Amino acid sequence: MRRMKRLAAAIFLLGGFLGGWLVVTPAAADNYPSRPIRLLHGFAAGGAADALSRIIADGLSKKLGQPIIVEAKPGAGGNIAADAVAKAAPDGYTLGLVTGAHAISAATYKSLAYQPAESFEMISTLVYYALVIAVRNDHPAKSLGELIALAKEKPGSLSFGSVGFGSTHHLAGELLNATAGIEIVHVPYRGDSQSVTALLGGEVPVIVGTPVLLAPQIQGGAIRGLAVTSPTRTALLPDVPSVQEAGIKGYDVRTWAGLLAPKGTPSAVIATLNSATLDVLRDTETRQRLETAVGGEVRGSSPEEMKKLIETEIVKWTGVVERAKIPKI
Repeated sequence: MRRMKRLAAAIFLLGGFLGGWLVVTPAAADNYPSRPIRLLHGFAAGGAADALSRIIADGLSKKLGQPIIVEAKPGAGGNIAADAVAKAAPDGYTLGLVTGAHAISAATYKSLAYQPAESFEMISTLVYYALVIAVRNDHPAKSLGELIALAKEKPGSLSFGSVGFGSTHHLAGELLNATAGIEIVHVPYRGDSQSVTALLGGEVPVIVGTPVLLAPQIQGGAIRGLAVTSPTRTALLPDVPSVQEAGIKGYDVRTWAGLLAPKGTPSAVIATLNSATLDVLRDTETRQRLETAVGGEVRGSSPEEMKKLIETEIVKWTGVVERAKIPKI
């Protein structure tokens, strides 16, 4: 009899636990978010990714009613931060801001601890923007054509800095090497600010940088913008020609930024985040801040569209890496 009572009590408790679980799970989704959210990015503080992260975090925090804490985990072209997001609990409280380098990593690394498209739940793209190829103002090259001529005279004698190996900035330079038939050696730095400092200090003669960070130096005369990497000129730097204007036909490199979460994050949470993100992107002030931060164009998406973008970019950059014979690491 005692054993039967104990069994009945155990069944009762188990039923209560399961019933409670079934009730609590939807309630948790309905109440999301109920505590602060972390937003990780993989580049140095003060750079474009950091600025974008803080702007979108501010907008989402107001929309969702919870603090969003931005955390930089720079290194390996954004891979360190992406890996941290992939391994985080899939509960919607750890998100990642990734750039075009997220897809490039699949092309430049022999193996990754995560899959750029499959290890995450996509939320939305945020913004697209071009890059700029620049030299210090006292450099002998007055145009991209002159820089290419100098590089052809002495292959391997010039170098270019970027925000890191595997970044879109890096691949933009490598694509220029491949399409122009030159050899400018890549030097990776930990973020835009360090590469700009290296250029001004004479460590490297050329950099591929983010236009919004170079614009004040270009307008002030310390740095000369030779070309933007988009097919046409940008509103931020209207006097800087495109790479195509220098005769490199078909050259087009534009990076992007977007939000994602760990694989397995509940669909209801992803839907909440996507809706909130698109609402934030529709806000006039936030759009202006994002576009000003990178000199680009705000463009939101569905999770499916963002995943398709990454898959397409992986194919594109794999082809560039193979044609340029860039060794994988």
